[in-house]
Amino acid sequence: MALEANFCRVQLDRPGPGGVDQLLCVRRTRLGKTGQQICVGDRVEVEGIDWPEARAAIAAVAPRSSLLERPAVANCSRVVVVAALAQPELDPLQLTRFLLTAERTGVAVELVLTKADLLSASEQEQWRERLTAWGYVPQLVSSQSGLGLAALRARLAQPGVSVLCGPSGVGKSSLINALLPQLRLRVSAVSGRLQRGRHTTRHVELFPVEPGALLADSPGFNRPSLPAEPAELGSLFPEIRQRLESSACQFKNCLHQGDPGCAVGSDWDRHGLYLNCLESVQQQVARQPRPRSGGLKQRGGKQEPLLDQRLRQSSRRRLRQEEPDEEG
Repeated sequence: MALEANFCRVQLDRPGPGGVDQLLCVRRTRLGKTGQQICVGDRVEVEGIDWPEARAAIAAVAPRSSLLERPAVANCSRVVVVAALAQPELDPLQLTRFLLTAERTGVAVELVLTKADLLSASEQEQWRERLTAWGYVPQLVSSQSGLGLAALRARLAQPGVSVLCGPSGVGKSSLINALLPQLRLRVSAVSGRLQRGRHTTRHVELFPVEPGALLADSPGFNRPSLPAEPAELGSLFPEIRQRLESSACQFKNCLHQGDPGCAVGSDWDRHGLYLNCLESVQQQVARQPRPRSGGLKQRGGKQEPLLDQRLRQSSRRRLRQEEPDEEG
């Protein structure tokens, strides 16, 4: 359910003696030696249970159905990207980057827009129509007025693990407090000078919404990561996927920049944002050092293995040149 310093808080499938349903656990050393990392959302086996102290040790980790890297959550069923319509003002590029990060997980992606009470009804509708064209049906909510909370809670009550992610200051903790008032999570105001959120969530933790339905709050990040290769970017945009279902590009390595023969074209709202992200990925690739081709070098008409410089011996001629002259 949570990672706290060097301890893991584990929810039991069945309560133990005295009604104990959670244990504070350490990790067996052999898990670390075999490279097994424990993440929030993992299903684990415990041993050495001390029921009076509610302590135990994690002995094994079950195979995962999915794993989010940032935030690190295992067995996630859906990623709920949370963005604010105001305070801070919604940034389409930043929202796109979070949606791309969510799409890379391979699980269902949903979009929630907070602070909807700060916009007029017409402005809310404009954002709803625009984001629907992106391929997402946004849920507009307000933690203050209660707008949309009942419908959102019904969606999060479905079995599985839902992960909230998004920039700091968009109201994720306030949203969880509105959905689960008993938690009373710490919240903080948005910075007035920078219009950025302050980090109030310091670690990932699961909260039960309904039996079998868990909700994960996570620390906010203002700059999510992009894919490693330019060719991976297009499939993360629902608009591109939809257009490629009906027709294919003329060239298999098409990067959908509006070139002749591209089936995607440029007549869609996020085309400029796509090009911005594509340029960032290409710059990211260009900065990476080029690996040597198998540790080989070309010598004459054939390739020879490269010798580590630390093992290379100086030639006899060079040694003689370095020897000091002797005076007769």
